[in-house]
Amino acid sequence: MTQAPVLVVVDHHDGAPSVPSTEVLTLARRLAGGAGVEAVWLGAEAPGEPARAELARFGARVVHVPDLEGLSAQVAAVAAEAVLAVALPAAPAAILLVSTFAGKEVAARLAVGLGSGAVVDAVGVDVAADGTLAARKSVFAGTWETACAVTRGVPVIALKPTSVEAEPTADAGAAEVRPLAVAFSPTARAVRVLERTAHASGGRVPLSEAKTVVVGGRGTDGDFSGVEELADLLGAAVGATRVATDEGWIEHSAQVGQTGVTISPRLYIGIGVSGAVHHTAGMQASQTIVAVNSDPEAPIFEMADFGVVGDIEDVLPQAIAELKRLRQA
Repeated sequence: MTQAPVLVVVDHHDGAPSVPSTEVLTLARRLAGGAGVEAVWLGAEAPGEPARAELARFGARVVHVPDLEGLSAQVAAVAAEAVLAVALPAAPAAILLVSTFAGKEVAARLAVGLGSGAVVDAVGVDVAADGTLAARKSVFAGTWETACAVTRGVPVIALKPTSVEAEPTADAGAAEVRPLAVAFSPTARAVRVLERTAHASGGRVPLSEAKTVVVGGRGTDGDFSGVEELADLLGAAVGATRVATDEGWIEHSAQVGQTGVTISPRLYIGIGVSGAVHHTAGMQASQTIVAVNSDPEAPIFEMADFGVVGDIEDVLPQAIAELKRLRQA
């Protein structure tokens, strides 16, 4: 790595940095060494004192706050141009952000603006002896582990949530806030967000940020009560396959897969999930995979670390009862 700092684009909710962003800040701190970490805060208002303290706690010594001029950072062109306004004069060693749908699009725009390259859905980043960054990611339904390096310009790397354990720094200090004017292009000004509707999560952790996810598939036959009860006992998020959402058994925002949410939890539990490739493409980076299915030939068992062949109406109540017993012990 060079002596330039690592720049982190921070996701935030209700005025506080998201958990995946604290994970990215932790990784940035490891990569930057003595060069330090700087953050970019995109929002209508500058971060408040609690948010600045939290950013500093995870290693951000400077927080850049571009003036969005009333535009929405939900528009990828707006977010990318605001970050570029920080990055172009600063020439950071790398730019890191969270690998969400929005994050991937912003990463691509940043790479184009910087004349460099982007790696998305990374699960880790290593520093080679010559200082080159190699981003690790799983491909081909988790059957291959690859290492990707950007060979020209500033590397832009989007990290999957839960890939790194968030760790605060021992010496937080104070983060300096630096406002910044931005000259937005007509492209960025062409779209305005009039309204946003948040999907209710039932008080559970967001699906893309969860360290444990319980997913229901066709085998539930539309009854997600056991899936939700197991998830609540484990402090997990609830997900679903495309069939389950297409049938209207659960909202589409819960869909995990190629055309849904991509997840990388510590623990994935599939209940009645067959393991079709369009689903496994969205959960292949899970660290531990548990599958329950009545079909011993279900493809999910080929990638499961622990599989139970049985009727979910028998297996699920037993698992829930045992967890409750252990909780009371």
